[in-house]
Amino acid sequence: MILALRPTATEDLDFVLTTEQNRENSSFIQQWTPQQHADALCDRDLSHLIIERTTPKLSVGYIILAGLENPHCSIELRRLVVKDKGKGYGTAALRLIKKLAFEQLHAHRLWLDVKDFNYIARRLYEKEGFVVEGILRECLKVGDRFESLVLMSMLQSEYKANSE
Repeated sequence: MILALRPTATEDLDFVLTTEQNRENSSFIQQWTPQQHADALCDRDLSHLIIERTTPKLSVGYIILAGLENPHCSIELRRLVVKDKGKGYGTAALRLIKKLAFEQLHAHRLWLDVKDFNYIARRLYEKEGFVVEGILRECLKVGDRFESLVLMSMLQSEYKANSE
């Protein structure tokens, strides 16, 4: 299986929204409107990308990176959303994201937040070298309850040490 990242096009937004709203993803992601995704395609500080299987060509997810213009070289992995679970797409996509962030965008730091109850994603991030920095306790109001976020990051030096 070979995956590639390509810029999201307007024609991809139906796929993005369907993937985001899928019941396997929706509880882990704050839902965006179609306009928010469309605006993100034009935002110079964001990179909205489709995760694509190259043979046969098939969209399997999307990512959003933020902070491309951050003067501190700190890039946020704002979204990593995969359509079909359990096929290794998330792991392969995360490796492409790290390579993009550290080798092409020259990030010093790649960071993310993940809902504390998203154990599968947390295990993936830890396995791929992300370090827990802390917890934003009950920072999101969802309906009548509050949810916590776990902050995680990887530094360029850690990426290089694990890549050698």
